Amino acid sequence: MKKILLAFLVILSVVLSACEETGSVDSDNGTSTIEKIKKSKKIVIGTAPGYAPFEMTDLKGKYVGYDIDTAKAIGKALDAKVEFKEYSFDGLIAALQVGEIDMIISGMTITGPRALSVSFANPYFKTKQVALVPNTDTTTKVWTDLDKKGKKIATVVGTTGQLITKNTFKNAEIKDYKEMAAAALAMISGQIDGVIYDESSVRIWNKQNGKSRVIDNQISAENLGIAVKHDDLKTIQWLNSFLYSYIDGPEELKSRNYWFENDEWYDNINNKVEAE
Repeated sequence: MKKILLAFLVILSVVLSACEETGSVDSDNGTSTIEKIKKSKKIVIGTAPGYAPFEMTDLKGKYVGYDIDTAKAIGKALDAKVEFKEYSFDGLIAALQVGEIDMIISGMTITGPRALSVSFANPYFKTKQVALVPNTDTTTKVWTDLDKKGKKIATVVGTTGQLITKNTFKNAEIKDYKEMAAAALAMISGQIDGVIYDESSVRIWNKQNGKSRVIDNQISAENLGIAVKHDDLKTIQWLNSFLYSYIDGPEELKSRNYWFENDEWYDNINNKVEAE
């Protein structure tokens, strides 16, 4: 019996050792995204323009914004050419999973459900969800005032604002739009009563278009993160090291100040969207 037990333990040890070696090979054989980028000298970034001031297109069709600057800084650090591929926001994770893109840098909030499908680097920007209402609305003081029967609230498809609104608003009717600008235009035209979206974009839209006001109390606080394929630890480690030196450094501060502290760029942005 002791010999049988000993033989079983030896076999089990060999099997476990083989599994460990296989796992080690899978993670260290150069198949990580960061190794692929270093070899090909090219990085493909998934983006969803329309999220000011993070990712937009200018009047010449060029991608611009804070996230675009961040992607270019990553490319520069890796000595790699940066290529952008455009998707609807709710199509970005699928594109990453099938290998059409190497990373998502598109104002994506880090959430538990998303982390089951992709892996996130450390947060690179903090934001919050707020409400935008028309100037003609003089009664809404806090966002909960919008959660009433007969009210119509707009969200943007695939965003955490959409998820939070549908989980939080129990009485108002919720309508989904593809872009924040379309939702805001629908609000101004009287089709809906308010928009729930990211504070930065809401404030920029409000400043440039008027006819609306921001409800300051936040609905939720969020961290934005760069997404890569699930469990790609090598790439996550590299990104975390990059972000540690990039955030609050001269290059990042220049980008942040340009996109968030002034609006001289606004007239050069393609922001003409029809209300849906």
